[in-house]
Amino acid sequence: MQEAQTQHPVPISRPEQTKTDHDKSDIFEANKAMPSSNAFKDQPDKGEILGFDFYRDPLGAKKPMESPMEIEKADKAMKDEVMAQQRKLLEHRYILTPKFDPEVKMSRGKPVPIGPTARLPKGITWEDLAKMSPEEIRKDGTFPYPSLPHPKQAPGGQVFPQVQIKMFPRLQRFDVDFDLPDAFLPEFPPAIFLQSRPELGDVSRGEVVSINNYYRLFKDILTPVQLDGLRMLVTPFPQEEFNPTDDRKSEEPSLGVTCLDCHVNGHTTGQIHLNPDDRPEQRRMRLDTVSLRGLYNQQIHSSKRSLRSVEDFTEFEQRTAYFNGDEIHAFKKGANILNRVQVSHMAQMQNMFDFPPAPKLNVEGRLDRSKATEAEIRGEDLFFGKAQCAVCHPAPIYMDQQMHDLKLERFVNEAPLGPMKTFTLRGIKDSPPYMHDGRCFTLEDTVEFFNLILELKLNPQEKADLVAFMRTL
Repeated sequence: MQEAQTQHPVPISRPEQTKTDHDKSDIFEANKAMPSSNAFKDQPDKGEILGFDFYRDPLGAKKPMESPMEIEKADKAMKDEVMAQQRKLLEHRYILTPKFDPEVKMSRGKPVPIGPTARLPKGITWEDLAKMSPEEIRKDGTFPYPSLPHPKQAPGGQVFPQVQIKMFPRLQRFDVDFDLPDAFLPEFPPAIFLQSRPELGDVSRGEVVSINNYYRLFKDILTPVQLDGLRMLVTPFPQEEFNPTDDRKSEEPSLGVTCLDCHVNGHTTGQIHLNPDDRPEQRRMRLDTVSLRGLYNQQIHSSKRSLRSVEDFTEFEQRTAYFNGDEIHAFKKGANILNRVQVSHMAQMQNMFDFPPAPKLNVEGRLDRSKATEAEIRGEDLFFGKAQCAVCHPAPIYMDQQMHDLKLERFVNEAPLGPMKTFTLRGIKDSPPYMHDGRCFTLEDTVEFFNLILELKLNPQEKADLVAFMRTL
């Protein structure tokens, strides 16, 4: 795909290929245009547009008609400082040197990181923190999992991990980089499991599905309709930061991004964005890309919008996540109007992605205790009992098709989040980091998070048992 977007120089061999002085002159610039009337000199601003000119003026300009070159130069000059500030924040909040479980692996073999990674104030233990009331934690500023910010809130936008950019350089931004260490991200490439062909296991064959290989990989596995849907899912479309216009954030003009650039192989590699559903800009929250695995069993889509069909989600993403909810700028950059036939094909394909196999679960989604360890059995009892996990994450798919408000503002001086979609826990060990913004790097962090906000009073053994059970899902 990168090769297809690269313009190669052609040796000059014909007279008409030679650039003339006219070709190289500046007479094409807007400020060189002669006025159509001499009377403009007596009108306001001499008839010139000094502010925002919708199609020409780049978004994010800090002064009237600031050129794209000026913006790019300023963004590049600021990038190291932006990323250093984010790194400083992460190092203050987390232990970034990863530890790994010696036995548990993700579906294709990447080690599972273990935690907790959150740093606690000196002299305070997790047990001490759990004894404090929400009011005390908020007052003392000791909540270990405040919201995780986008490294550059304005302009925000999609940011891809470096491991993915190495394969697809078109996803590189010149103004900001991805911030979380690779150890705390899902494996790349992720495995692909199809609910229509469970006997095949991982059908990715160790490749990232793209426009270049989707047909070869799936022509004998998918139906023609599903294959066409997959084609659409790996076709690049313009997006806010990746497009051919002056206000893009990639050095070279781009065809855009694909659905499966974010949902790689129908899963995720932890790419981030800002949620498109809130305004103003500083009120928006970071979103960690979620997996499409098990979509066929889900009845609510998107973290905040509560969309009730994958068809609606597929269509509306063009106007929300892709263009930050701004249809006007979408048309400037190259909006792609999908008809419902294409949308239905894309939806059918998305509904093929399945969870990883869970050999220790029975047909009802509960532990087969003849195959489970003692820790996993204790963890299941806690999950469906004292820990209250099953209130929002019931078997067999471990989600309740609802939105819930955890009211985190009880613990931290931040804007309330409001109701958020419950996400499935099936295949959860393949999907770090956790929570909508990735603030919990490991399952151990997630257990500590809920132990605090639900005031569960779990002891260390109970926490470890819960993690053991969730890894079987």
